[in-house]
Amino acid sequence: MGIHYDYKSKRGERAMLKEAKRKERLALRQAKRASKKPQEEEQVEQMHDINKPVTLEDLTNPNK
Repeated sequence: MGIHYDYKSKRGERAMLKEAKRKERLALRQAKRASKKPQEEEQVEQMHDINKPVTLEDLTNPNK
């Protein structure tokens, strides 16, 4: 038997492996996005108060 006889018989197996790889990549991307969201929320909390005037110390102090 040549290799061409096995091609169609393994079509379902290849499709399942391809689907599993796709789902794994999708899960990794979703986990990566979920881990980034809390960092974005922390940055929003550190914003300067809009009602307070901006001073030179606010602009130059690296601890704020």
